Amino acid sequence: MLISVTGMFRVRPVSPSTSLLASRGSDRSRSSGRAVALRSFAAVLAAASLAAACASDESASSDTGGPSDTGGPSDTSGPSTGEVTVYSGRSQELVEPILDEFTEQTGITVGFRGGDSGELAAQLLTEGDASPADVFFSQDAGALGAVADAGLFATLPTDLVSPVPAAFRSTDDLWVGTSGRVRVFVVNPELAPEPPTTIDELLDPAWKGKIGFAPNNASWQSFVTGLRVLRGEDAARTWLEGFAAQDPVPLENNVAVRDAVDGGELAIGLVNHYYLYEKIAAEGADAVTAVNQFVAAGDPGGLVNVAGVGVLASSEHSDEALELVEFLLSETAQRYFADETYEYPLVAGVPASELLPPFDTLEPPTIDLSDLDSIAETQELLSDVGLLTL
Repeated sequence: MLISVTGMFRVRPVSPSTSLLASRGSDRSRSSGRAVALRSFAAVLAAASLAAACASDESASSDTGGPSDTGGPSDTSGPSTGEVTVYSGRSQELVEPILDEFTEQTGITVGFRGGDSGELAAQLLTEGDASPADVFFSQDAGALGAVADAGLFATLPTDLVSPVPAAFRSTDDLWVGTSGRVRVFVVNPELAPEPPTTIDELLDPAWKGKIGFAPNNASWQSFVTGLRVLRGEDAARTWLEGFAAQDPVPLENNVAVRDAVDGGELAIGLVNHYYLYEKIAAEGADAVTAVNQFVAAGDPGGLVNVAGVGVLASSEHSDEALELVEFLLSETAQRYFADETYEYPLVAGVPASELLPPFDTLEPPTIDLSDLDSIAETQELLSDVGLLTL
């Protein structure tokens, strides 16, 4: 289903107040400059924690993250007017149509500040209660968890988030998933006729120098965080050291990984599932060589993660912010994610694209997505083993 969008683009860019530029990086196209921000993220987290402890009334972040600090609304029904500022780790190109549709339906203008999810999380931690953001739209649960842990999100109404299964929202309803994605091995069947089905099989010497990955990608780093949670710190380090010894090929983003595999430059790539389907939709199945290898049941390489949203406790437009959350969970938006971005819708009754295996047939590792919030520790580990930057 295609979203009907008028010719007038209603999303209003927000002029950045810092060196973070609008539209810098995204979940589909990353610049190598993100490496600098990622290396400094641990320091930003530490600085933000110290600032929160010592801040004045104007800038101290909330410890509770609850709605009582901002007086959250109880009713988001009916058309409205106003504005809402979104910090988005999802690219403007990707979400522009659905945000435009939101404006068409509600009359609410969207101010958009784009960037990488990790960078924007760090920005929110730095800004604290002084942030102009109303909504954080992240490409992964880890960045949402980092902001939630800082006490910057308001609790979302239970009736608003309840259509999303508990596994795909925070345990305390501080953020909610809007769409799902699964980690896969994209493989070239001519170079890998019998591809690996677990992350441990990637360490077979046969694959040395033949694996591509995007070290600065948030989804890769969330996989590593999940590996730490599932196997423990020592086992995760051991696997990463073994992976580094395979001489994997670092590339700028997942699109580059996918294309290198499809073009025969690499045998295997570590990406999210939807990158392949986007290429098939753009070029036709006959023109695409690569295929997705969904990994074995319970393997950490098959992590199911979410894009999701949280409402800032400091928001001055909380009514409008909750209307946006409600819209992103509506059938209109869920069908957009299913049919246009090839992600898994998270609200019951909206089917995934026919190109995808049914969501209930996936057997991902059992993990609480709220536990993917230790981004800084993951980046430190990746730096230690030489897998953080290009």
